[in-house]
Amino acid sequence: MKPRRPCSHPSCPELTSDRYCDKHQKQVTQEYDRRRGSAASRGYGSRWRKASKRFLEEHPLCVACEREGKLTPSKIVDHIKPHKGDMMLFWDESNWQALCKRCHDIKTAREDGRWG
Repeated sequence: MKPRRPCSHPSCPELTSDRYCDKHQKQVTQEYDRRRGSAASRGYGSRWRKASKRFLEEHPLCVACEREGKLTPSKIVDHIKPHKGDMMLFWDESNWQALCKRCHDIKTAREDGRWG
């Protein structure tokens, strides 16, 4: 367990094992979500749900786990290269890969720098 330290929010004296205390983490998350927009506004509406379901039926195993010799069911269609709002890249199936949730979370955190 890592040592507790002061919250990163200016002048907050609360000690936490994360970057922010519970109160300020909620504020930071809400602000991030507000700037990011809704899933539907980013392209993840009904059309995406249908296309990703079909893709997962065609690609039932996590490609990252397969590279390590493991057979894990895929759960998420991931954009190999982040589309960042580029709808041509978003819908380009050659830019899609099937991943399990664990591999997707690891890849996303590494790319976004959001969680570590």
